[in-house]
Amino acid sequence: MTGFTGDVGFAGYIQLVYVLTAVLFVVGLHQMNSPATARRGNQVATTGMIIAVIATFVLLIHAGTVTTTGWIVIIAGALIGSGVGLYAARTIKMTAMPQLVSAFNSVGGGAAALVAIYGYYEAESHAAGVLGSTTVFTVLDVLIGSVTFSGSIIAAGKLQGFIPGQPLIFKGGRLLNIALAVIAVGTGVFLFTTASLPAMGILVVASLGFGVMMVLPIGGADMPVVISLLNAFTGTAVAMAGFVIGNWALIVAGALVGASGSILTKLMADAMNRSLTNIIVGGFGTGDTAAAIGGPVDASVRSIAADDAAIQLAYASKVVIVPGYGLAAAQAQHGVAELAKVLEEHGVEVSYAIHPVAGRMPGHMNVLLAEANVPYPQLVEMDEINPEFPRTDVALVIGANDVTNPAARRPGNEISGMPILNVDQAKSIIVVKRSMGHGYAGLENELYFDPKTSMYFSDAKKAMTEMTSAVKTLVG
Repeated sequence: MTGFTGDVGFAGYIQLVYVLTAVLFVVGLHQMNSPATARRGNQVATTGMIIAVIATFVLLIHAGTVTTTGWIVIIAGALIGSGVGLYAARTIKMTAMPQLVSAFNSVGGGAAALVAIYGYYEAESHAAGVLGSTTVFTVLDVLIGSVTFSGSIIAAGKLQGFIPGQPLIFKGGRLLNIALAVIAVGTGVFLFTTASLPAMGILVVASLGFGVMMVLPIGGADMPVVISLLNAFTGTAVAMAGFVIGNWALIVAGALVGASGSILTKLMADAMNRSLTNIIVGGFGTGDTAAAIGGPVDASVRSIAADDAAIQLAYASKVVIVPGYGLAAAQAQHGVAELAKVLEEHGVEVSYAIHPVAGRMPGHMNVLLAEANVPYPQLVEMDEINPEFPRTDVALVIGANDVTNPAARRPGNEISGMPILNVDQAKSIIVVKRSMGHGYAGLENELYFDPKTSMYFSDAKKAMTEMTSAVKTLVG
């Protein structure tokens, strides 16, 4: 293993420990396939990372190459980073989890890039001529890590609202993006043959700029795909950093994240029936343009009160709840779980229809509902729940917009061809929404004008409380 001067035998034992951590990573990732085992999978993977960190510390101590100042920096950095991470994980709201993931992607990509940049600088400082043989791993690490760092910051800003969620496109933007990509790749090729710190600086700046320009034109509706893509970038950058310093744990962990993130990105793009190229090149979605509660309503829309909704729900045999980002934004997951519990006690069959891009990141809605102790078997994916809608008495749509819009079945609009939940096939539909505002795609939802649809204009959390109280009064 490069980067350490310990004897080969001891380093070999450490490598075996890294193999063990790799096994734990794979097992943990496999268990994350199901909501029922995801928590345990996370714990297994975390255990693997703790073992890898301890093994690296032991190897550093055995090698004796770290100075006192170096140890102070390492320990201080570990304590500060752990403290910030623990605080963020314990205090962040579930609705802000996508922003946190984007921030972690940014930190991971930036850290990986710094590993390669520092190694490059050290090579020129202490061994003249070494830079002329720059490895592809160093260049890829800097390029991918820098793109991930800046792109993830923009993504987090869009999700948090610091940066407008709609596609930000300006004249000449795509040409600038192409120019930045050409500069970054060209500089990387140049570094393979010529030692140059200024060239490394150009590579970093061009890559950072490309990351910004890549994410700015992407709208809120595509953010689940973008988060998955940036997560894959982070893993790839970490793997490259592992090759740079010769660390097996980083190589394996980064490769797993990169591969799984790439697969998830493809699945998310397929769920929206859009190619990854279209998502990156063209902006989609303008953010929610909702007006105030109870805003202008078309005459053909039927509005109902809590008592009317309670009658439909209480006397139904089968209810399918369709959660969307509006539920997450209102933090109504506990309220909907309580409503479902009351209905089940009254003999109503309840399940939840989960669209792949519901929420702002992959699996966001599953985690949000699991937090409210919704039983895992009730969370049904789109392909399994769609055949159930024709025999569903009431479909309760809470804050979901584009993923329920029948317009997706017709060509010629922004969501044409996107797989949707077949809510309009239910016998009756209740839509909980603050107003008639459009979703991310900027389209009117045709579901709201269906004769079978009743609109309940309210904040999702308040609506769940009112509906639950009305149902209890009705059946109590």
